[in-house]
Amino acid sequence: MLVECYDERGAEVYEIIIKQIFQDLVLGASVDDLRAYVNPDDPVFVLAIKMKKTSNAVAFGDVATLTYVKDDDITRIIVDNENYLPNILKQLWRRYSREEIYQPNRYQLEIAGDHVDLSTIIVDDPHSNLQRRVYDAIFRILPEGFKIIKDMSTEDIVTVVATDELIADAWIEKANEYIAELSDK
Repeated sequence: MLVECYDERGAEVYEIIIKQIFQDLVLGASVDDLRAYVNPDDPVFVLAIKMKKTSNAVAFGDVATLTYVKDDDITRIIVDNENYLPNILKQLWRRYSREEIYQPNRYQLEIAGDHVDLSTIIVDDPHSNLQRRVYDAIFRILPEGFKIIKDMSTEDIVTVVATDELIADAWIEKANEYIAELSDK
């Protein structure tokens, strides 16, 4: 972790704030490195966070068996991994009403019609979940009045430039430097 600020005490305070927020959100183990640039004279805050690699996205068909029963005109879903049941139900409820999903027991679901194509739908994406948590941390870290935000994130590096005035080219260059540094790690 590197916090750049012309005021050493200010850098220490922001480092403490960042560590506390990461601890509160249980993000420490999910982040490889971080770069922050704070300059109260030019109201700017640049933050770049490199996320650790996550496991692959999980598709519906990876954790459940979908079978179309032609005689009854229903798609029967047998949940193989109960840990994903809440995510499966959430995805189904987004597509259909709750009344359309029949659940005769804990591991079985039924939907009228042929819906075996659901097997390709993502039910859990650890990368997106981590990215969402990192953005949550960033918005807690950013100074409150900094409403002008430029998102410069790449695949594994979440980067934002925040200010309360127009974003200067030098700040964007600083963000690009951080992205390059973190990409090399």
